[in-house]
Amino acid sequence: MKIAVIGCTHAGTAAITNILSMYPEAEIDVFEKNDNVSFLSCGIALYVGGVVKDSDGLFYASVEGFEEQGVRMHMEHVVTDCDTNNKTLAAKNLKTSETKKYQYDKLIITSGSWPVTPPIPGSDLENVQLCKNFHHANEIIERSQAAKNIVVVGAGYIGIELVEAFEQAGKQVTLIDSESRILNRYLDEEFTSPIEKTLAEKGVSLALDQTVSSFQGKDGKVSQVITDESSYDADLVIMCIGFRPNTALFTGQVDMLDNGAIIVDEYMQTSKKDVFAAGDCCAVAYNPTEKPAYVPLATNAVRMGTLAAYNLVMPRLAHQGTQGTSGLKIHQHNLAATGLTETAAAAAGLRLGSALLEDTYRPEFMPENTMLRLKVVYEMDTHRIVGAQVISEGDFTQAMNTLSVAIQNKMTIEQMAMTDFFFQPHYNKPWNYLNQVCIKAMKQIEEKQIGQQKAVS
Repeated sequence: MKIAVIGCTHAGTAAITNILSMYPEAEIDVFEKNDNVSFLSCGIALYVGGVVKDSDGLFYASVEGFEEQGVRMHMEHVVTDCDTNNKTLAAKNLKTSETKKYQYDKLIITSGSWPVTPPIPGSDLENVQLCKNFHHANEIIERSQAAKNIVVVGAGYIGIELVEAFEQAGKQVTLIDSESRILNRYLDEEFTSPIEKTLAEKGVSLALDQTVSSFQGKDGKVSQVITDESSYDADLVIMCIGFRPNTALFTGQVDMLDNGAIIVDEYMQTSKKDVFAAGDCCAVAYNPTEKPAYVPLATNAVRMGTLAAYNLVMPRLAHQGTQGTSGLKIHQHNLAATGLTETAAAAAGLRLGSALLEDTYRPEFMPENTMLRLKVVYEMDTHRIVGAQVISEGDFTQAMNTLSVAIQNKMTIEQMAMTDFFFQPHYNKPWNYLNQVCIKAMKQIEEKQIGQQKAVS
């Protein structure tokens, strides 16, 4: 069995690792445009900030390791053509410019994503940087040494982490985003406002609700970022607007969402027989809405890559869907989220309710304690939990993993309210905070029902 794998970051690495153990007789050809595999891009900010000293720690597999196991690693190769009907592809060697054709029996597309790059005038100026791969990380570190004013465009997870890293390095940092809040895709206002307050206190300039219109430069190097409201000095600009699926090669060959994300079934099979896909190039079953969605996360990628290998010959192990669970630490704030925010749930057309808990996590008699803020979002009609968020100076982020399981299994607020959690004063209260927030939601529903009954009578 000849297997071709296009791309080798998280999904590709997971697929190859499992194929080697499950199908030892397989012939594997891997095509990767970079000169490395398995780069953990989520560690870029830690690398830039000096928390990670050795960049080798940002890789969990190697080209040499795969080659020793018999994998044919075509590094610095770009697939220029793929015929999924005849099961052939062409790949160009970027070092020699030579193009060769290859045949396969099974194809796994793990081509990933690429940063969104709007056609902003001046984007080609020196020191306007993308932030995606290992080479980007090294360039950012090198160029930031001499930079005094750094502008980060995009207030998602990567952008916020970079802002923190640059601020801690003593740089003058400006954060620009077209939305009115940071992290608006992941968190509701009750959870973003404390982070914005901390960043402002640390000296970060928040240029929110502004859109970049151009970059201005001197001697070919960026010097200012111009928005629809103002202008900002910049020796270095990092673009972190978001990502889009890298799937143009397969347009018209497999089914996709409007944004180009490849649609796969629960076994990672595309609409074309013997063609599988996994990772950031794909849509994934999103349990909160029960519809396919584009959720580019490393956790989704490694699961999907693993499943592509498991189901390569026959359907064996189904994908259970995702909640898009994620976490972040910014200064003293520990935060995490799973599923839909209240804002996103409303945009999805769900009739929803939410409950917000602000409380200490231990009994009041404990000498040391910490406040936490916890929110659950649920469907009003079914009471099904569809989302949750938490923030605290203590670390309660694992609560989102618990609620991720709840969403995946379609649990209601009543079921979570009465779920069995242990009690020990060092760790929690007799009613765990997960119980408490759902009990609060139950009471809100009861009060609303009583109010409706009184209005009718």
